[in-house]
Amino acid sequence: MLFAVLISACKTPMLTEKSVNTQLPGTYAMSKDTVNAANIAWRKFYEDPYLVKLIDTALFNNQELNILAQEIEISKNEVFARKGEYMPFVNYRAGAGVEKAARYTNIGASEATTEIKPGRKTPEPLPDFMGGLFASWEVDIWHKLRNARDAAYNRYLATVEGRNFVVTNLVAEIAHSYYELLALDAQLQMVRQNISIQSNALEIVKIQKEGSRATELAVRKFEAEVLRTRSLEFDLQQQIIETENMINFLVGRNPQSVERDTAYFGNVVPVVPSIGTPDQLLANRPDIREAELKLKAAKIDIAVAKANFYPSLDLSASLGLQSFNPLYLAKLPESMLASVIGDLVGPLVNKNAITAQYYNANASQIQAIYEYERTVLRAYIEVVTQVANMQNLANSYALKSQAVDALSQSITISNDLYLSARADYMEVLLTQRDALEYKFELVETKKQQLSALVNLYHALGGGWN
Repeated sequence: MLFAVLISACKTPMLTEKSVNTQLPGTYAMSKDTVNAANIAWRKFYEDPYLVKLIDTALFNNQELNILAQEIEISKNEVFARKGEYMPFVNYRAGAGVEKAARYTNIGASEATTEIKPGRKTPEPLPDFMGGLFASWEVDIWHKLRNARDAAYNRYLATVEGRNFVVTNLVAEIAHSYYELLALDAQLQMVRQNISIQSNALEIVKIQKEGSRATELAVRKFEAEVLRTRSLEFDLQQQIIETENMINFLVGRNPQSVERDTAYFGNVVPVVPSIGTPDQLLANRPDIREAELKLKAAKIDIAVAKANFYPSLDLSASLGLQSFNPLYLAKLPESMLASVIGDLVGPLVNKNAITAQYYNANASQIQAIYEYERTVLRAYIEVVTQVANMQNLANSYALKSQAVDALSQSITISNDLYLSARADYMEVLLTQRDALEYKFELVETKKQQLSALVNLYHALGGGWN
């Protein structure tokens, strides 16, 4: 009963205007007039030309995509194979042989008393020369073979959509790594600027020590802070190398420096794009289309399995020449052979294998239904999460930017207070350290904003076209 309910449910359209006329929660409404950002090609969505070049190279060189391309070719060949199964098979055959029948058998006794010509007995042993055409055809009465072809075709389309989904993942992963690389560049630049500021402060403290206005302890503290920041510089350089090599792996090339625009990171302002309507989400996500095609194939598999309970009609025919002497092959019609045979075969007793196959097909369809529902739910949740994430990150970035401005001013103030003996060296050191940490957090927040933008574009189904 459960099988019947689910099968009948599959016959109804899975996507209707009434079923998707809802809005994602949040500030950004999804109206019918909203343009889905996923309709924007990734070449236009990603404005950085260096990033576009990296993605172009990856789409050509990436090993995973090349592997999937061969899987698509295999699925395509499967469609051709299924298509050929319901067409007649015609083969040619030529052969020669010799046969000796036992004397005390029906055939042997008959040959012993039969004359090929008056006064000439049948040759013993008897040669046999033959050549001709042989055809066989399973008449697709119940559309079992055509349905098998349609199921294979839907699975072929599913593999294409599967590759498109991998492309969206690859494009997003390269964009994530590229923005991380830009963020590391920005942090490295901040560290080097901070090293310059700390080095100048160290020189001032040394001069003050010579004038007995500072102690050796203050000099050592400032010196330790400079060394600590310099060690951070090498840590960032290592992270940059690791990120570059990750990009090189995704692009499918040997380790090398990654070209990039370091100024882009500081100038870009992430903005929440238009997210369209839920029905557009279903239409644009390759993984949803892949799950839908697999569901269609599973539905057709049930029809194929059900047809196995019915009898099959097989036709076979042959036309050729056969003789015990090759000189007689040209003598027509005596040497001509021809036959037409029809077989009607159906299961009668012990249908366990066919029944199990039918039950498996039903279970596979139910499994495909759950997989489709899970894919749609996951896509919907991803969009909702990333929209909220971008809103919260924008608010967080605005507050952290104000904090960085305040701490940047406090560095100058603390230095002036220290020179006028109204602040000790620890206040200067802590102010410099806090300012650097907040600048790092600000860069990290912008990187998260760009990553959230990439995630939202990916969640909407963009990046494969």
